[in-house]
Amino acid sequence: MTDKFDQQYAAFLDLVDSGTPETAIKKMELFGAEDELLQRIAERHERETIRIREREEPRSVILDNRYTWYTGPRPRDRYWPALEELLRKSGWSEQSLDDLDGASTKVVSLLSHPQVTKFSTKGLVVGYVQSGKTTNFTAVTAKAADRGYKLFIVLAGIHNGLRRQTQLRLVDQLVKPNPSRWLQLTDPDKDFTPPANAAAYLAKNNKQHVLCVIKKNPRVLEKFSAWLETASEYLADCPALIIDDEADQATVATETINPLIIEILGRLPKSAYVGYTATPFANLLIDPSVKDLYPEHFIVNLPKPKGHFGTEVLFGREVMDGEDPEEVFDGYDMIRQVPDSEVEFVRPSSRSDADGFQPVLTETIRTAIRYFWLSTAARRVRNAGNPHSTMLVHTSVNTAVHNSFKHPLTKLRNQSEALLRAGDADLLAELRKLWESETARVPAELFGEQPVAFDELAPLLPGVLHDCRIIMDNSGSKDRLDYENGPIVAIAVGGNTLSRGLTLEGLAVSFFVRSVSAYDTLLQMGRWFGFRNGYADLPRIWMTDELRDWFRHVATVESEMRRDIDVYMVEDKTPMTFAVRLRTHPSLRVTAAAKMTNAIPSASAYGGQRVQTRYFRTDHDWLAANQAAARRLVEKAVLEGSPEEDRQDDNELIRGVPHELVTDFLREYRFHEKSQECDSRLLTDYIARRIAKSGALRGWNIALIAGSAGKEAPKEFTYADGFTVRMATRSALPGDDTDTVDIKTLMSRRDAAIDLDTSSVQGELTEEKIKGLRLRQSPDTALLALYAVDKDSEPETRRAHSRRALNAAEDVIGVGLVFPPPSSDDSTVEWQYVATNLAKVRIEDEDLSGLDAVDY
Repeated sequence: MTDKFDQQYAAFLDLVDSGTPETAIKKMELFGAEDELLQRIAERHERETIRIREREEPRSVILDNRYTWYTGPRPRDRYWPALEELLRKSGWSEQSLDDLDGASTKVVSLLSHPQVTKFSTKGLVVGYVQSGKTTNFTAVTAKAADRGYKLFIVLAGIHNGLRRQTQLRLVDQLVKPNPSRWLQLTDPDKDFTPPANAAAYLAKNNKQHVLCVIKKNPRVLEKFSAWLETASEYLADCPALIIDDEADQATVATETINPLIIEILGRLPKSAYVGYTATPFANLLIDPSVKDLYPEHFIVNLPKPKGHFGTEVLFGREVMDGEDPEEVFDGYDMIRQVPDSEVEFVRPSSRSDADGFQPVLTETIRTAIRYFWLSTAARRVRNAGNPHSTMLVHTSVNTAVHNSFKHPLTKLRNQSEALLRAGDADLLAELRKLWESETARVPAELFGEQPVAFDELAPLLPGVLHDCRIIMDNSGSKDRLDYENGPIVAIAVGGNTLSRGLTLEGLAVSFFVRSVSAYDTLLQMGRWFGFRNGYADLPRIWMTDELRDWFRHVATVESEMRRDIDVYMVEDKTPMTFAVRLRTHPSLRVTAAAKMTNAIPSASAYGGQRVQTRYFRTDHDWLAANQAAARRLVEKAVLEGSPEEDRQDDNELIRGVPHELVTDFLREYRFHEKSQECDSRLLTDYIARRIAKSGALRGWNIALIAGSAGKEAPKEFTYADGFTVRMATRSALPGDDTDTVDIKTLMSRRDAAIDLDTSSVQGELTEEKIKGLRLRQSPDTALLALYAVDKDSEPETRRAHSRRALNAAEDVIGVGLVFPPPSSDDSTVEWQYVATNLAKVRIEDEDLSGLDAVDY
């Protein structure tokens, strides 16, 4: 019975391919199908549709509750099953295949039905750098081909290397398994060259799917657009899928490429345009009210694949609203410092200095190179995972600077190889010390990898250096990275050609001091993101402390952006009724200035948030001024508030403090410029607005948090007569900046609930439980917590590798603020965010009448 029903359901799906569910049911009625069977078919299809729409991964934002016509692969499909089998044979796990199947099904379900008379769909898929976006759009292409899409145009970046890499992938995974069913207009070594008479050429091959992989280059796009113009009759009924890889590069706000892409879409009456990028900042800021490529129909967040090394994994990020700081991962200990004093030796200080620049291989870059050779030898001992091993050196965009590294790097390799073959004791001792230090900081067991002792890898080092190639990979070089001819070991020096989508196979070590100005540029140059199968413990990145801080900030921007998409999906918003917020930075642009012309400041609020200081200056004057401000506040609060007596936890609590004392303190206290959410003006402005709007925040509770009682003879800090507490200890994250320290976490969840009765709480005290308690017990009162932190704080033994001593000139005063959730719409302040301007958008219902004249 089940087999018969499955056959009938498959027949129903075949009919859906050329119509709608409603017309398919009507046709089956004409064929004599029973009402009970048709009812079961309709119910199953509805369940499948809901399952696709409500998939938790990938998250998406969809316009107008679009009809979900695609509910997944079918037994008679050709292209997806072939791709799936190829990936399985290459080592993909069943879980990874299931994840790819689900994510690609979600994207295809958001495209328009290929049988609609006319359509123009625009969407955006947001992935992670080096996370498998190409595989996802290959799967989307396969599934779209299985359902009747005919023309596939892949816009593969702006460089030949990425275009060639993409073409090879698509040929291997789509064309070769079904060679007779594909017509290729491009090949790996040749971009688009128009065949004569497009209409006749396409009509002759009408039964084949057409694949075209082209660069976003004006001359190429002009030729392609002109060629399409001659095939208008064929294209009238040709469903086309345009995949725009690296959709934020060249596509947005360019005078030549952007209009040409729009022109090409205009020549395709049935088109679905899907942009793919890991850095969608420019795409999210497109003006949606004009004819452009704003993703008006859907935005999809691809899930982060298991085992992926992304920004947050390597650099950590800031704490977001509702999170416990102790539960926010601070990144693996894989980042090494390039002192600012060494940058001038590896990067010219200005453009005029680029000509004739001669780099000096400083001790830091020599250490990075030696570690690269050591890690490559260790991987040979393991004999597992990616067979290639690459090091990236990226200091400048200038090709002359790249080329200047050839001689010193070659000389270092040759000299080192000769010393190793001669058994030089000094060099071997240095290498042993480096290897044992690095493997102690990042144990192999942490990643389930096999530890490798120095004595195991040492015999392989001469061979590693002999095999190591020094490659200058830039727009003017002939010797480029090529992974097709056997496993390679290479130190690659380059700039733009080594960024933006190009995969550096087996990338283990990066030396990066490139100057950048925008989020997207910064992220795309981080070729170290991706998968590290077989050597997850070995990657290292050398960069300046400033760059490390920038990457950490951008990791926070990414997380907030993705959370916005997730939240708005739940709230049934659409890309035309909400604008994703992007946190700004004082030194970096979100994207290029030309791409931000439609960006406007985005309002934010503090309601329900926990805000805390984590960055501090270390000089005497700055710290002493904050101590004085805290003492003045407490002295006045004791007089005007109600101190709570006989507390059992050694903290001090003063209830009912007037808001004027708090706002005076916030204006006087010196917040560090890196603590962007801790801004005196924004905080005091928010308090004033909320008082004016609802009367909340007139009264405050002030807590003086005591440090742990476990230490012998702990230091104490006196705020006022009778108000002395044990000092807290907070060590700092590593870094060479002696003027600023980052302690990451100041305030615990227990501290955030210090003025609440938590006796009724069952289980763990979570952020949501604290918000609920505050809303019930103290809905109009906020908490200000003060921390006196010992200036001589040392890291715990277990954190010795990932922390350093505070080394401040005076004891540090930290501040934590907990705002009650608003009872209605919160008061807002102009915070550090931008978003696209949706004010000019006029929302209209989508016309779906072209599909067999049936509304759905």
